[in-house]
Amino acid sequence: MKKILNNILSITALSSAIILPSIANACTSFALKSPDGSYVYARTAEFGRPLDETVIFIPRNHQFKGAGPDGVAGSGLNWSSKYAILGVNIFHKEVVLDGMNEKGLSGGILNLPNSAVYQNPTGADAKNSIAGYQMLMWALSNFATVEEVKTALPKIFVNGSALQGWNGTPKVHLTLHDMSGKSIVVEYLEGKLVITDNPIGVMTNDPPMSWQLTNIGNYINLTTVEKLPITVNGAKFSPPSSGSGLHGLPGDFLSSSRFVRAFVYVVGAEKYASNQPQVKLAWHLINMFDIPPGTVEIPAGDPYAGGVSGWEYTQDSMVADPKNQTYYIRNFSSVNIKKVSFKDFNLNSKDVKMISLSDSNNYETIR
Repeated sequence: MKKILNNILSITALSSAIILPSIANACTSFALKSPDGSYVYARTAEFGRPLDETVIFIPRNHQFKGAGPDGVAGSGLNWSSKYAILGVNIFHKEVVLDGMNEKGLSGGILNLPNSAVYQNPTGADAKNSIAGYQMLMWALSNFATVEEVKTALPKIFVNGSALQGWNGTPKVHLTLHDMSGKSIVVEYLEGKLVITDNPIGVMTNDPPMSWQLTNIGNYINLTTVEKLPITVNGAKFSPPSSGSGLHGLPGDFLSSSRFVRAFVYVVGAEKYASNQPQVKLAWHLINMFDIPPGTVEIPAGDPYAGGVSGWEYTQDSMVADPKNQTYYIRNFSSVNIKKVSFKDFNLNSKDVKMISLSDSNNYETIR
């Protein structure tokens, strides 16, 4: 951690970030560790287009069909799930956007549209490949720890096949957390696999993870501790309000800014609020990254816009509690938090189950 915090951002890295094109990519995620060694994982989902999410349960021994470079289901690596999965899918397909498995491995795929470049396997290698959007469900269905994922991932290929409904190739990277407290980020950059150990458990979007970790060094002056007044030549100067320790914390919706905020919030929560119920605390933290319609406009010329301008907004927020095998989600059209648990499903069932998210808004009446 100290090494990461003391790295200073290079001018070259900063310049490359500045010239990156503007593309909708505002997902934010973090893992919040508990004093007993367990953790909860939370994230928002903003992909610049409607994803039509539902809750999905996938049982053990389910047969997955990997998409090869041609995009055809079954033309790539096919496998049978070892562990059951509970999470959120998109387009009513077997495409897991976010979730956890019965062994406590959790994570999600987040946008990386500027940097993700997948592998291009051919021949026998193509048969041993999966699509980039299948990375999460491949990991959750096969492995219990991030170390197992790190060992297995170099043995397969990940291709850039398109996804129906997406209108192209979803360019994403993968965050994973396990019950040992370890986290990793999986990225494909310039056609090469890059796995980064993630000691802080935070991930957002572009630039890639190594840049984001280095950028933390620019903000090591920030502290949650309030600044005391200073006296200069007999004159006393006091902070105008509380929050002086975090003065200068970036507040915009850039991925790099959200990364820094998530880092600061998580470190502060783990240090000063470790006695708080972790699921409840995670919800309070993830609320800090909610993007309402009207704040991030996608111009018609953006590749995500399809020729029509629109708004990027938080479609869903999720919190996973692997220790208690419970998963929570709040969708945009409802203020209610929905809860599902592995305890409510037969893990050896033969059927995948998809549960639509209600739009109900129940407000408590008090008198």
